[in-house]
Amino acid sequence: MKDAVRLYLPGFRGIVNFMEARRLGTLSVGAIGLGCMGMSEFYGARDDAVSLQVLARALERGVTLFDTADMYGSGHNEELLGRFLREHPGSREKLTLASKFGIRRMPGEYKRTIDNSPEYIRSACEASLKRLGVEAIDLYYVHRLETGRPVEETVAFLAALVKEGKIRAIGLSEVSAATLEKAHAVHPVAAVQSEYSLWSRGPEKDGVLATCKRLGIGFVAYSPLGRGFLTGTVNMDALPANDFRTILPRFQRARMDENTRRLLFVRELARIHSATPAQVALAWVLSRKWGIVPIPGTKKLKYLEENTAAEKVKLTQAQIAGLEEAFPCNADYGARYTPEGMQGIGL
Repeated sequence: MKDAVRLYLPGFRGIVNFMEARRLGTLSVGAIGLGCMGMSEFYGARDDAVSLQVLARALERGVTLFDTADMYGSGHNEELLGRFLREHPGSREKLTLASKFGIRRMPGEYKRTIDNSPEYIRSACEASLKRLGVEAIDLYYVHRLETGRPVEETVAFLAALVKEGKIRAIGLSEVSAATLEKAHAVHPVAAVQSEYSLWSRGPEKDGVLATCKRLGIGFVAYSPLGRGFLTGTVNMDALPANDFRTILPRFQRARMDENTRRLLFVRELARIHSATPAQVALAWVLSRKWGIVPIPGTKKLKYLEENTAAEKVKLTQAQIAGLEEAFPCNADYGARYTPEGMQGIGL
């Protein structure tokens, strides 16, 4: 689909950049979204003033999907988006707001529990609506599935929230193809969100992408830049102690030396296209035969501009094949999360 996204916002000069539109169920969004998590935690110190500038510029650049969750900053991220909406009258109808529930954390701790109970879903939804300052959440994801609770029960309750007008569409995150089938049979699932990038190609081999395509379900790729690895700029020795990547297995020295060698072809393509490695990595995600919406996260204007310009990089089939040879689907790059985090993946 090649619909152009045009936005007119008070205070913005003229028409924003054109961006191809892609479908997430009944929702239409710009081809590149914005992951907002890092504006609140996991990647060093936060700066709300700069983050608000990034949000404004993203909308001006044609980004219409803003992705958050109640656990990001223990509510801070949703509050930040709520503040943005208040400070930019008229922006709400231009945006697709996605949020998530299901992961319960103590403030400042990584340790979590998963809760998909109807009581918690309702309380989490009401709290998110309040923090965002909106009447409905456009796309509401089950962030992680609760072991032992039938997904049909969870989706049935979310369907009730759709009828009530609290949410407009249902999403699932990091689920198996079989679970997706069961969920979609209860109520249409608009989108699946999973980690997907050159070095995280799990959705290809576990059947999730194929199932989404067959059922007409959108796919949202989080961490399409491999949590910064595919940009070629990550210096592990310079990361602050509170940076999430310092505890992730695939970022440990034993893995990073091997993984970094795979970046040579990405750098070469960046040179050929007068682009950056990040833009090449995003162009690969955008090139999938079936439309996928990547949501690269950033809290810096420089990287927002870089990411949104990636749509202009058009890779040849030979270049795509070369990238996939450098980053084979079945290669062992190291676990994406700690053992605790991996427990909620692919249920």
